[in-house]
Amino acid sequence: MVAPELISPKSPRVSAARRLGKRNFRGKERLFLAEGPQAVREAAAHGGLVEMFTTVDAAERYADIVGEARAAGARVHLADESVIADISTTVTPQGLVGVCRFLDTPFEEILAARPRLVAVLAHVRDPGNAGTVLRCADAAGAEAVILTDASVDLYNPKAVRASVGSLFHLPVAVGVPVEQAVAGLKAAGVRILAADGAGDDDLDDELDQGTMGTPTAWVFGNEAWGLPEETRSLADAVVRVPIHGKAESLNLATAAAVCLYASARAQRAPGGCRSVTSS
Repeated sequence: MVAPELISPKSPRVSAARRLGKRNFRGKERLFLAEGPQAVREAAAHGGLVEMFTTVDAAERYADIVGEARAAGARVHLADESVIADISTTVTPQGLVGVCRFLDTPFEEILAARPRLVAVLAHVRDPGNAGTVLRCADAAGAEAVILTDASVDLYNPKAVRASVGSLFHLPVAVGVPVEQAVAGLKAAGVRILAADGAGDDDLDDELDQGTMGTPTAWVFGNEAWGLPEETRSLADAVVRVPIHGKAESLNLATAAAVCLYASARAQRAPGGCRSVTSS
């Protein structure tokens, strides 16, 4: 068995990686941490991985990931478990930590690609929710996610973990004022739907009326207070997810999944924007 190369948490490489747990250092270096085999594998596959720290056991268990990381040009360091624990932001590290370059995409590039399904996170402050919505958007086939300037840091370790690798799959714009996001998307021919439990329009009615098949951006608000009136007023419609049972409400990530999949289904139906494009 190969002896670890990095045996001290005081190593300059380890110290530099550890600092990326803090937002100001991430912004300065334009680097962030991705932990666990799934995230590191996706980072290597999609060009985001710069450096990887791994225990000997993890390197043997995930030899394919180590090979992908080296093939991608990333520096791979064997490290003692105490080093991984020092870098990691999780309670039970999985033995692999990647240092990745920022991946956010300029908002103008997203508009130029003429997206058909977009998730806009306005004032979303919980990193776990932000990462989970990003994962839902990826699964539903969205072409982009936009985090407004009042939302959580995309590269917060909890957000990265919650995205389960989806962060590396689709364009994400950050720091866009919500007014600018809505105006730009409307100019690109995208219909704006604000998701709100008190919305005037019902999601089931939207589906029944056949209005969901066009290019659409869903705007999702803060976990506690939803969308302010000034944001709701920017939308073409304010839509509520119907509650057919006795539950009081849905949490943000669940509501986002329902809304995004409703649009994805409608867009793929006969006459929807995706069926027209693919025919």
